[in-house]
Amino acid sequence: MQIMFSVEPFSVSFVRGISPFFLVCLKYFKGHTESKFLNSLHHPVGCNRVKDCCVNTFRSFSSPFENSTVHPSGLENREELSREGCNDHLCELCGWGDADNALLLLARMEAVGFRPNATAYVCLITALGNVGRTLEADAILQDMLRLGFKPRLNVYNVLLRCFLRKGLLRVAGQVLVEIDNLGIGRNRETYEILLDYCVHSGRLEDTWTIIGEMRREGFQLNSFVYSKVIRLYRDNGMWKKAMSIVREIKEMGVSLDKKIYNSIIDTFGKYGDLGEALEVFEKMQEEGIKPDIMTWNLLIKWHCNSGYIDHALELFAKMQEQGLYPDPKIFSVLISHLGEQGKWDIIKNNFENMKCRGHQKSGAIYAVLVDIYGQYGRFEDAEECVNALKVEGIQLSASIFCVLANAYAQQGLCEQTVKVLQLMEAEGIEPNLIMLNVLINAFGVSGRHLEALSVYHCIKESGISPDVVTYGTLMKAFIRAKKFDQVPVIFKEMESAGCTPDRKAREMLQNALMVLEQRHI
Repeated sequence: MQIMFSVEPFSVSFVRGISPFFLVCLKYFKGHTESKFLNSLHHPVGCNRVKDCCVNTFRSFSSPFENSTVHPSGLENREELSREGCNDHLCELCGWGDADNALLLLARMEAVGFRPNATAYVCLITALGNVGRTLEADAILQDMLRLGFKPRLNVYNVLLRCFLRKGLLRVAGQVLVEIDNLGIGRNRETYEILLDYCVHSGRLEDTWTIIGEMRREGFQLNSFVYSKVIRLYRDNGMWKKAMSIVREIKEMGVSLDKKIYNSIIDTFGKYGDLGEALEVFEKMQEEGIKPDIMTWNLLIKWHCNSGYIDHALELFAKMQEQGLYPDPKIFSVLISHLGEQGKWDIIKNNFENMKCRGHQKSGAIYAVLVDIYGQYGRFEDAEECVNALKVEGIQLSASIFCVLANAYAQQGLCEQTVKVLQLMEAEGIEPNLIMLNVLINAFGVSGRHLEALSVYHCIKESGISPDVVTYGTLMKAFIRAKKFDQVPVIFKEMESAGCTPDRKAREMLQNALMVLEQRHI
């Protein structure tokens, strides 16, 4: 774990400032966006951001609570709230996920001399961290420390998760050092956050290091850990080993829960054994375990990828009958496969069924994605697309922006993919590694491998650590461009970075080497 989190002597707040990534946007966007829009993005955020906001707010309002329309609960009644009332309402806003209005309320509180209490600070950091707004979360933490509050471990865990989601390993390492320096001690959640990142980024050795450390610290391996181990083996092509882990779990008397069942279904699905996946699906229900949205998503995805679209649609309908809110990521999978087959009537019928079931907001996202994938063309411009979702009252999140960017990327619309990223930042949501991987893919699909390579270099320069998907997507871009000699170079970089190549990466390497060998014959 020391290798993975190489700590250098800089503050956690080093991520403030203009990201080098935007050099790529400026270089390759070819003037499709006004310069003032680009320049307005990603302003440096310091600990005085809240104070600056307070000053501006104080000038704009005769009373910090007069005529307020922050939220339907609490501040619109023109009653002057107490400090305790403000703190309670701040926590409510954070609980609803309304980080923007929570920050506005904080500014108004400070404008009249109110200070949030420790609980309100924790709620605000958590709300910002959950939507990927790392800069603001860190700024609030610095304010909290300066005022003499001593954050508990849960606050550092929120920041750790937030930084790792963005791929900022060095900064995450600094958070771990801070935890150790304060003598707080890491808990199970800390280790699970680290484990989740290592598995997703394909870091096999680091995963086993974390598991070993958990054992030494006396933490028993639970279903979360075992589900991650199963996934790790599966992603490295060792699916039989993954299934042997399941037998070991049973022999140890550990009950199979939803996490483990989802990992087993995912393993069978990835290797095309859909019959086994459905049997596991039935078994988990017989044992009284209710499938969640992830269970349904996995089954739908793997049936689509295997060409069984009709069965995937049946599962999609059953999922909605269970009262589960459809995931936009699954929309993309279904629409792209149905669109390729020209089955727009089926897409329209599914859209109507969703509206009948009351999934209005979900239906709006579905309609926008259908448009992007090519039937209507009304949302060729990403800004119009985002505005349409806002009109429907949809709360934009990093996940939705990534889905939209991926939809444009699949169509090879690089400029619109970049614009989605810019709009995401304009909403205060910082680009994460998933979004940047999508951008690499967009350039790759369009045959612009040099731009894809530039994004990769900017990822590294900005302090973000590429994962297996980054390297795999870059390899695919060079294969499309018939630059086979660069594939082994990227593969070696992946190994040097501590990422264990997955099955797809190894297959791409073998294919590239075969082509190079044939050229030399």
